[in-house]
Amino acid sequence: MRLEKNAKRLVIFFFYDEGYIVDDYIGVLLEGLRKSVNDYFIVTNGYLPRPEHDKFLKFTDRILMRENVGFDVWAYKDALEYIGWDKLIQYDEVILMNYTIFGPLYPFEEMFETMNSRDLDFWGITKHHKVDFDCFGTCKYGYIPEHIQSSFLVIRNSLLRSSDYQDMWKNMPMIHSYGESVGLYEAIFTKEFNEKGYKSDVYINTDDLEGYTKYPLMMMAYELIKNRRCPILKVKNFSQNYYDILGDTVGNVTRDTLEYIKNSLTYDSELIYQHIIRTSNLSDLKNTLHLNYVLPKRYAYSEPKGKKIAIMMHLYYADLVEYCIEYAKNVPEGTDLIITTPKQEIISKVKKMKLGKYFKTVKVIKIENVGRDVSALLVGCRPYIYNYDYVCFVHDKKTTQIKPYCNGEGFAYKCWENNLGSKEYVKNIIATFESDSHLGLLTPPPPNHGQFYQIIGSEWASNYTNTISLAYQLKLNCKIDGNKPPIAPLGTMFWFRPKALKTLFDYGWEYKDFPKEPNYYDGTLLHAIERIYGFVPQHEGYYVGWVMTDDYASLEQTNLHFMLREINLKLFKKYYTTNLLDMTQKIDNNMQMVWEDNITFMKRIKLFAKKVLPFPVYEAMRKQYAKYLFWKEKRIMKRRGTA
Repeated sequence: MRLEKNAKRLVIFFFYDEGYIVDDYIGVLLEGLRKSVNDYFIVTNGYLPRPEHDKFLKFTDRILMRENVGFDVWAYKDALEYIGWDKLIQYDEVILMNYTIFGPLYPFEEMFETMNSRDLDFWGITKHHKVDFDCFGTCKYGYIPEHIQSSFLVIRNSLLRSSDYQDMWKNMPMIHSYGESVGLYEAIFTKEFNEKGYKSDVYINTDDLEGYTKYPLMMMAYELIKNRRCPILKVKNFSQNYYDILGDTVGNVTRDTLEYIKNSLTYDSELIYQHIIRTSNLSDLKNTLHLNYVLPKRYAYSEPKGKKIAIMMHLYYADLVEYCIEYAKNVPEGTDLIITTPKQEIISKVKKMKLGKYFKTVKVIKIENVGRDVSALLVGCRPYIYNYDYVCFVHDKKTTQIKPYCNGEGFAYKCWENNLGSKEYVKNIIATFESDSHLGLLTPPPPNHGQFYQIIGSEWASNYTNTISLAYQLKLNCKIDGNKPPIAPLGTMFWFRPKALKTLFDYGWEYKDFPKEPNYYDGTLLHAIERIYGFVPQHEGYYVGWVMTDDYASLEQTNLHFMLREINLKLFKKYYTTNLLDMTQKIDNNMQMVWEDNITFMKRIKLFAKKVLPFPVYEAMRKQYAKYLFWKEKRIMKRRGTA
């Protein structure tokens, strides 16, 4: 079945958003179809607030808001039944599409004009190649067949009229998971209807990419968009499981694609940023966009002009004053210095240093000795924060709880070098903020040397629950996941735009809000704020990145590669593998086997003890062991921050 240029089309658009917000990219996506379609029908999972609902009225007043059940499949099923087959068959094509794509990157009219000439019963934009296994365990074939992707699927009248198609929807089982949505609908639809004699095709042909990747739209988005004029980009590119990305690529695709869209296409990339910053976990966003900034230490990109900059420094240890001030001098001309301290001794020492020749103004503020560097910034410095475009917050640092003390000194070095490493470096930090309006905060990566090595993989420590409580207290709207690391200044030394931390500063902190000394090493409000520094910018519409001098990045690369190689040398002796995902799966399986073996062993011990011991003795031992298990589980939960 071929179509004429003036074919009659209906768009059934499925929408879901966890926050029930309709971002601007949705309107642009639907508007892009305006020249090619006649009618719209909107179906949403969840009931939208009136302002969000009304954003769809520009396109249609036919809006079906339904309970959030059945995923996309049952949303389409309800929409088709609501419209009715007698009305649906009046269209030449019905387009089933959803909110999971950005576009049009190229005019949709090009696509429809091309596809009109093909004799088809259904078609789509892209396809997923065959996968020899079923990772979801929901597909009846035991593998994932090659299939047209359901984010944009066009059904022609010849198929709409068929009992095969109508019966499929009539008999569609309830969908309980994303895996079922794929296995019971998307992955099998193309295969089964092709086998019944219906003809299909895709606009972007990727037959030549078979063998390169199973998922061209995700793993080769740059190729499809740049060289094949693919009109869409998957939203999931910015939150894809990094195991999958690293299993196929070196991780460059999403960043390269976004840069190409920004620099070479007319599509407004701000639509992408608006949505992904609001909806992504910050760790995912940092991984997919590689928000790691390695800046030169010996030359500057440009001179910051007309920007108000401040160094806000908290000092507690008199013997570190000179060390800290020397780093603070690495700032552009015209920078203000604001020092907070609870000690008169330090105030006197600073005043004798005659710092006026290095800074535009120098202000020394005596604060209460409570809340450490956190209250120094949020209470002591708060009256001055909004006077500046960019602020660097630093403080003296001694990590005396870890020995040898050079461990802590290395942590301090990492923080100071990567915030104030040189005059040229600081200028480059300012230039980086100036060139990226989405960047809200820059911080050095967490420490990973010596006894700080444990931080890799346990960035939350005992602070997930208290951070979640603080986020609720601040009414933050961002995704915080205990299984993903906070992208935050673990060391509380960082650069930021004051606007990016507005919610935190405007909360109205007082010294009485903070715990009195002596403080615990972990699990306090101070440690929750240390992690919330990374999430507040996201709430305000910014992302957060790691920053290093080029000199320090060379150290970091050596250290991380050495660590990874040493781990691999040990693991390869036990698990033969060729990739990270397979390695971790084998480790997980082995741990599960050990756990099951331990359970079996303990059951045997229990049965033996029950046979040979007097009942009162056995019962007393059983109760003590139960108490031990309860105590052990509580310790584990506390360590993970889930207690």
